[in-house]
Amino acid sequence: MRSLIRFLGMASLTLLASLGVTPAAPVPPLKALLICGGCCHDYAAQKDLLKQGIESRAVVQVDIVYSPDQTTATRFAMYEKPDWAKGYDVVIHDECTSDVKDLAYVRNILAAHQSGVPAVNLHCAMHCYRTGTDDWFKFLGLQSSGHGAQRPISVSLVTTPHPITDGLSGWTTGNEELYNNVKVFDTATPLARGQQETDGKVSDYVVVWVNNYGGTRVFNTTLGHNNRLVADPRYLDLVTRGLLWSCDKLNATYLKPFATGAK
Repeated sequence: MRSLIRFLGMASLTLLASLGVTPAAPVPPLKALLICGGCCHDYAAQKDLLKQGIESRAVVQVDIVYSPDQTTATRFAMYEKPDWAKGYDVVIHDECTSDVKDLAYVRNILAAHQSGVPAVNLHCAMHCYRTGTDDWFKFLGLQSSGHGAQRPISVSLVTTPHPITDGLSGWTTGNEELYNNVKVFDTATPLARGQQETDGKVSDYVVVWVNNYGGTRVFNTTLGHNNRLVADPRYLDLVTRGLLWSCDKLNATYLKPFATGAK
């Protein structure tokens, strides 16, 4: 099949050349900055799963900033710089640093997004930067304070159509953490909910949503604790489409052909 596809591609190029048509030049890849590190997760493996999964699905170059510090007090030196996100089209926050409560540090992170840099926030990014203010939660569009035991989560898409979830479907994860919802801000739009049964009781919370952060597009999901889910093609499809949407590039130009879920 792959040989046939390559043959057809070469034949198409030959036909275009014979007709005097010049194929469109490939677009330069979007530049994404993936920030990983902190407590409680296998970031050493997940950073590579995310990079490979996104780059195989979209015209995106993912650069990684990784800290091996496995504490809740992990800090990133780049966040101390006023122009820390310069040159990037989107930032993927995948850190777990709940004990970093320096408000000036957090506001410097947010300044990049307030100036228009789109964002993708994964899993424990929702539990970071608890400064005692709403600064970080307003950026996310949702406030979460904790989770229960690791058990399977049934992920169901909301009925309202959205470009990110168009063509995708729900599924049931392996053992994962279902984050609670303390508050969903008016600027947020839920895309999927998660249901998890524990001792006969079913908890139901928003697990995927987008947020309008003063005009900046932000994609979020609380899913993604264990490597099994981070490597799941359905999860990577969702994150990739969310990333492209945040950059307003969710289209056939940036979605690679034959990527799962691509249209």
